[in-house]
Amino acid sequence: MSRLVAFGVMALIWGVTWLPTKIAVQTVPPILLATARFLLSGVLFLVIVRVRRLPLRIPALGRIVAASLLITTGCYSFVFWGVAHAPSGLSAIVNLSLMPIFLAFIGFLYGQERLSVRRVGAIGLGVVGLVLLFSGRAGAAEDGVTAVLALLSVAVGTACYAWGSVISRPLTQTMPPLVLAFWETLIGAIGLVPISLLIEGYHPGRFAAFWDGRVLVCLGVMVIGGSLIAFSIFLWLVRDWGAFRAGLYAFVSPVIAVAIGVIYANEPFGWEEVSGMGIMLAATALALAERSSVQVDQAASSRS
Repeated sequence: MSRLVAFGVMALIWGVTWLPTKIAVQTVPPILLATARFLLSGVLFLVIVRVRRLPLRIPALGRIVAASLLITTGCYSFVFWGVAHAPSGLSAIVNLSLMPIFLAFIGFLYGQERLSVRRVGAIGLGVVGLVLLFSGRAGAAEDGVTAVLALLSVAVGTACYAWGSVISRPLTQTMPPLVLAFWETLIGAIGLVPISLLIEGYHPGRFAAFWDGRVLVCLGVMVIGGSLIAFSIFLWLVRDWGAFRAGLYAFVSPVIAVAIGVIYANEPFGWEEVSGMGIMLAATALALAERSSVQVDQAASSRS
C-alpha cells in the first residue's frame, strides 16, 4: 500500500468515525466511551502482535509512557470535556485548525519539521476552509465563560496529541508501529480510567448502556477502524513522513464527516461547505506535494 493511499484510507476512516462517535456519546459518557474503546483496542492490538510474533520489548519506557499519556489520556480528556461544554462546530474548528499548527511548531522545536512558506500557506488555507465548513454548525454558547474554558480545553487536548505524535517519531524508528500502537493505546486507556471516574463518576447503570445494539456497532467501528487500522497507519506515516504531513488528515477527515452528515443526518449544505471543502483539500494537496518537490531537487542535485 502506497503512503498516499494509506493516508487516504486513514483520513476516510477517521472521517467516518465521527458519526458513530456522535451516536454513541448520546448513551455513554464520552470519556468512559473513550476508555472502553482504547482498552478493547489494546487487547486486540496485543492479539495481532502476538499472532505476528512481534517483539513486545520497550526500548524507551519513559518516552512511550509520555507519548501515551499525551496522545490518548491527555487529548481525549481535555477534548471530550471541552466538546461537552462548547458548541461542537466551534470545538471542531479549534481542534482541527490547531492540529497542523501545533504539529508543525512542536516538530520544528524538536528538529523534525521545517517551517517553510508552503507549509505556512497550507495551514492558513486549511484554517480558512475549516471556518467556512463549520460556520453553519458553530451554534451559540449558553455561558460565555464556560465556553471559553471549554475551547481552551480543546486547544490543550490538541496540543497534547500533537506533542505526543512528535515524540513518538523516534520510537517508530526503533520498534514496529503495531507494537508502538499497542503500548500507546493500552497505557493511554489505563490513564483514562481514573479521569473518567473523577469527572463522570461511577454508576453501574452506565455500563449496561454498552449492551445497546447501536453502541456496540459504533464501538466496533471506532475500535476496528479508528484504532486498529487508522492509528496504525498514522504511526507508520509519522515514521516515514513526519508528524506534520501525517497530521494533515485534520484537513481531510472533516470533509468526509460533513459529507456523511449531509447524506445520513440531513445536515445543512451550502456554498460555505462547498467552498470550505475545496479549500481544505487544496491546502492538503499543497502541503503533501512539498516533500515530492524537495525529493526531486535532491535527486537532481545528486545527479549533477
